[in-house]
Amino acid sequence: MNRAVNLRLYDYELDENGYKVRLALGALGLDCETVAVDMVPGAEQTRSPLIDLNPLGTLPILVDGATVLREAEAILAYLARRYDPAGTWLPQEPAAFGETLMWLAFATRELHAASLARRAALFDHPGDGPDLESRARAAFRIMEDHIVLRGVSGADWFAGTGPTIADLALFPAFALSRDFGIDHEAYPGLRRWSRRVRGLPGFCTMPGIPDYH
Repeated sequence: MNRAVNLRLYDYELDENGYKVRLALGALGLDCETVAVDMVPGAEQTRSPLIDLNPLGTLPILVDGATVLREAEAILAYLARRYDPAGTWLPQEPAAFGETLMWLAFATRELHAASLARRAALFDHPGDGPDLESRARAAFRIMEDHIVLRGVSGADWFAGTGPTIADLALFPAFALSRDFGIDHEAYPGLRRWSRRVRGLPGFCTMPGIPDYH
């Protein structure tokens, strides 16, 4: 059963960054008012009143009472710290904490090419498609090698002993990469991991997410 809290999420249904936040809300069992934003083609997030909440003109935006946050990974960390006192999703043990933050940084940096490649393919966003796809494949290969090695040692998740917000931050870029032509059969470790993510309590899907039967 979801917990009633005073959360509002400004979001666009097909935006993978907003999807990261929706995954976290589901995993934490939190109710949230969602405000649909016309990001494509309307760029509503770049105009008032949303630009007053986030001067960068980006989505998602989370409002929790007097707290206003932007950037999906920062929102994930906030939600985990604020609403998961047991520290399941943002581990307190130093090594697992550091690993989680390391993969959050990877999601914002190396995986950004995958996000841009998808936007170019779906929304005619400017960008060098072949170069972005090549960089996305390189990032997925790093993820594949990591999760396979983790499996050899008996670990199923990217950081720590259980699922963390690192997994929630990494999942959308890979799961949605078929939108710009990535063959998931080339990444069996990530396919197995993706099935585990889909099996998490509170998991929610979005258009373009494979079933991985």
